[in-house]
Amino acid sequence: MAEQFFPYDIDGRWKALLFPLRVKETDGVTLTDDTVRATFGFWSVETSRSNVVGTAITGPHRWYTAVGLRLSFTDDGLTFGTNHQRGLCIEFATKIPKVIGPRDHSALWVSVADPDALAVALD
Repeated sequence: MAEQFFPYDIDGRWKALLFPLRVKETDGVTLTDDTVRATFGFWSVETSRSNVVGTAITGPHRWYTAVGLRLSFTDDGLTFGTNHQRGLCIEFATKIPKVIGPRDHSALWVSVADPDALAVALD
């Protein structure tokens, strides 16, 4: 399989909030045969594709729970959010190393431009 890249859907209303985080048009989720890598400005996560155990398309959300670098209010999930309309939650069998907060992360929510295509590619 060739490398696949899924860019974020950056909502212009939140560019001022995302600018200090250094989120760029070149950030997003990259899939290879073996890995899933998500970049979000200064931050990134990477895990094996075999560690992905499920996906769920969700949204819309309240902007303050979905835009920016966030922890989930309900679990140890991580958010790389550039809009609050729609995104994909990627669930992991083994938690990925913590990016922020006190614990490792069991899921990652990403606001890619085409969450449907990313979900299919991860299945």
